[in-house]
Amino acid sequence: MRRTVHPSRIDGTVRAPASKSVMIRVTAAALLAGNERTVILNPSMSEDARSGLRVAAALGAEVETTDGAVLITGGLSPRTPLLDCGESGLCIRMFTAIAALCDRKLTLTGSAPLLLRPATACEGTLGALGATCTTTGGFPPVGVRGAIRGGHAVVDGAMSSQFLSGLLLALPIVEADSTLLVENLASRPYVDLTLRLLSSFGICVEREGYERFVIPGGQSYRVGTHVVEGDWSAAAFLLVLGAIGGRMRVSGLDPHSTQADRRVLRVLERAGAEVTHHDDGAEVARGELASFEFDLTDAPDLLPPLAALASHCEGTSVLHHTDRTIHKESNRVEAIASEFSGLGVHVEVGSGTLAITGGPVRAGSGNAHGDHRVAMALAVAACAAAGPVEIEGAEHVAKSYPRFFDDLTTAGGELSAVAQTTSGRDG
Repeated sequence: MRRTVHPSRIDGTVRAPASKSVMIRVTAAALLAGNERTVILNPSMSEDARSGLRVAAALGAEVETTDGAVLITGGLSPRTPLLDCGESGLCIRMFTAIAALCDRKLTLTGSAPLLLRPATACEGTLGALGATCTTTGGFPPVGVRGAIRGGHAVVDGAMSSQFLSGLLLALPIVEADSTLLVENLASRPYVDLTLRLLSSFGICVEREGYERFVIPGGQSYRVGTHVVEGDWSAAAFLLVLGAIGGRMRVSGLDPHSTQADRRVLRVLERAGAEVTHHDDGAEVARGELASFEFDLTDAPDLLPPLAALASHCEGTSVLHHTDRTIHKESNRVEAIASEFSGLGVHVEVGSGTLAITGGPVRAGSGNAHGDHRVAMALAVAACAAAGPVEIEGAEHVAKSYPRFFDDLTTAGGELSAVAQTTSGRDG
């Protein structure tokens, strides 16, 4: 599917979509809440969130979707040995730990892009906790058989914090206490997000910094009604859009959220955009934009929106620790470098860095590389380009933000008619 985005005058107010990261975590917690029902309001219905609901149902939950809510009755009793995680890296890493609660062989798999994402952190850790876990040469499909019994284990958090989040969700309901020693943890705010959610379900986890986590066993999840907060990762594109295209207010966001990508506001302020903070979000307007630097260690998903911002800033902006982005839906370093260079932006790839020199973004075409965030980055940059930009693979935004192009239009973005080039998703 192709979308052509034209230079546009942006002036609008948009409500942020619900966070898929929070939604998948709430789904997992509801699954683990015995036979009680959890009500989820403002649910994300992105493709990744639907993958989480599908896996929870396969593991035994009863899932009912109504207008504006999802109802989940928990119960861990697998209905099938095959758990389809779609394209969601969070699903396969987090639910691997949860599947290890079951005393039967289960296999977690997904569609082609997911099978190229590393899954090595789980094998030794689950083995130490009493389960068996195998990968396919370090990649999915992942085979697991429990049941984990708790105890002591070491977790490598260098690649992702998502497996650790799965363990923090799973271990409270086993009988024994558990201690996790975590090495090289990246994306720490996402661990905070998990801990905050666990607390809302009445689960206690003790920690010493981000190196040692103590999880008392024999706990029970407390059900109730949970409202999914807005997604700062998706909102980052809209806020950058305001900075380069005119003005944008994004509501439905928690200004005190532990989501890592809330840091986009700091970058926008440093770059010279006019940022106004609100109780339910923020407003960003164009200013005299200058180059900036940012460390992606804890917020790797900001690379695509910040690349779009950098392409319209005076001078050379540098993004550090880009190595954390090469195993996403695409190799985002290569994808961003290729596509923005094709639009006349000077991009230099270094060892763990990406340097982008702002200047006129010219008309042309780009490819999403099967990556929802690359598609959105190209669309945002195109709104302040010298001419129209045609984006191949635009449909991939549905992975996290299905209504992205509708919201872009609401804010003043000019889009031409869609040309359908394939039947279904690319890749």
